[in-house]
Amino acid sequence: MIKEIKLIKYADSFLAQDQIFKGGKKEKLHPIIFGIYFIRTEEKLILVDAGCESMPGFDMRNFISPAAALTNATGVLPEEITDVIITHSHHDHVHAVFRFKNAVIHIQSQEYALAKNAIPEDFKLNVFDDSFSLEEDLKIVKIGGHSVGSCIVEARFKDKTYILCGDECYS
Repeated sequence: MIKEIKLIKYADSFLAQDQIFKGGKKEKLHPIIFGIYFIRTEEKLILVDAGCESMPGFDMRNFISPAAALTNATGVLPEEITDVIITHSHHDHVHAVFRFKNAVIHIQSQEYALAKNAIPEDFKLNVFDDSFSLEEDLKIVKIGGHSVGSCIVEARFKDKTYILCGDECYS
């Protein structure tokens, strides 16, 4: 059973409107955040995405490493994380996974083929094809919109279903 879901912001930046939607203006900038989600269940401490410690091409403002941001926001140390769900293989979602050395890394098979260089060889892996239920209230589902095997996370919490969507949409 999920006990907590928390967005952990570790930096902010701007994204050109044309990178957000078709027909957008290149010169119009929108604020974005770099964030990961923390989920606490009765038995697990889970991250949705690992974040990154650098992002070429972006001016990352108010940066703090995802691991430090996690500890500041929750009191949980990186080595206490039991599971990391990677929504897709882009740098800003997988680059800092090496900080979570005791976690099982859950990643869709097509995304793993693209991200395997970012995941240390001695890490525990769960590579799946279409979907995987990590817990009764937590399911990872391949939807393949943003990248070939990108996934969403369906989390049932307090009688509501939350969709954690990586970069499938921006808010």
